[in-house]
Amino acid sequence: FFLVSSKSGGTLEVASFEKYFFDWVRAARGDDAGRSFAAITDPDTVLEQLARSRGYRRTFINPPDIGGRYSALSFFGFVPAALIGADLDELLAGATAEAIACGANVPVGENPAIVLGTAIGELGLSGRNKLTLVLPARLAALASWIEQLVAESTGKLGRGIIPVAEESLAGPERYGRDRMFVAVEAEPLEAEDEARVAALESSGQPVLRWTHGEAKPKRGDAHTLARALGTEFLRWELATATAGAVLAVDPFDEPNVSEAKQATQEVLERWLESGRFEAPQPLARTGDVQVFAPAEITLRIREAGAAGPYAAAAALLGLAQQGDYFAVLAYMQRTRERHTRLQRLRHVVRDDARLATTLGYGPRFLHSTGQLHKGGANNGVFLLLTCDEGEDLPIPGERYGFAVLRQAQAAGDYAVLERRGRRVVRVHLGARIEPALDELIAAFENRRRS
Repeated sequence: FFLVSSKSGGTLEVASFEKYFFDWVRAARGDDAGRSFAAITDPDTVLEQLARSRGYRRTFINPPDIGGRYSALSFFGFVPAALIGADLDELLAGATAEAIACGANVPVGENPAIVLGTAIGELGLSGRNKLTLVLPARLAALASWIEQLVAESTGKLGRGIIPVAEESLAGPERYGRDRMFVAVEAEPLEAEDEARVAALESSGQPVLRWTHGEAKPKRGDAHTLARALGTEFLRWELATATAGAVLAVDPFDEPNVSEAKQATQEVLERWLESGRFEAPQPLARTGDVQVFAPAEITLRIREAGAAGPYAAAAALLGLAQQGDYFAVLAYMQRTRERHTRLQRLRHVVRDDARLATTLGYGPRFLHSTGQLHKGGANNGVFLLLTCDEGEDLPIPGERYGFAVLRQAQAAGDYAVLERRGRRVVRVHLGARIEPALDELIAAFENRRRS
């Protein structure tokens, strides 16, 4: 069963997956293929028309005035939640209780969402704009949702809050004075995290924390956790809108997302004309591992005397300044082995330069932190990773496959970052991805030791 979700109805990745899997199911089920599909979209979209023509089992029409990243408590969140057996009654109960706690008749100082959003916004204005998330293990995935909500809502007009998800906690000495920490304690934190949060508080770092109700929920209580999740969805949506108001940005638009989409389309059109991707002269190369950088960045890395592609990539860190963040943009399939390595790279950077770090998998992050990368302040240092993996599965009805599409999205992303004067280096890892990542990490470690 396939759930095809797109607010606009025309999201490129969603449309490409739909073409591939509908063709696959139709080969097995013929005219009944549509019974294996349902859609969630806004009224009168191309997807609604497609679902009707293909005979989808059901189409859920979402209220059009709900922004995509604010739609957890709508069909976009609740239909998949129902399909996996989530406790919708408890989710709704938590959201409803939070709506009452954040009602118009509640004094501002007692409104939990406004208090949270105001704190985030004011801390951001003071230079503490790295929102570091601390969550209990069973709610860890919530960090990715908060990341998109905050980054895409606030990252524009040269300002924004940088959400830091999945960066493990360290001692206070590892952090600069650009951090704020938010501990979401829907159930007790692990003892190690609790001790580190306490140490951060004692060191003077701003730590925001709260629990649900009079006592902390017991670990493993599914009903309590579902209720807490509903609470968090509504609280963070309201808090993010409040933070946007404090920062004087519109939290409901995403003016720079279309830049990467347009750049991708331009790259695809050139590929369709020539059958190849245009690539500049690499800054460094060994075998099929290559490093590319804008002209100014290339000059500065060469002045640093970096030899070889991995050392050249690690030299990017020398361009960072106090208060910057380091973003890994990984255009590759996420696997346990690769994710472990990329997390290790983040922590090497954090421990070396005391920079906040983020990790996004492409093209997903283009719809999340991508807005912040282009529209936020020029305080990001970007390591964009590409690779060769797997066959290029065809996309029915298109003259290119998924591998070409992903490469085009990576090239478009790089082009926009370069156009906006961002400090970016692209490393093409070739086909031996895990060994190349190991060598890349070693280069960053060697830089720290030297």
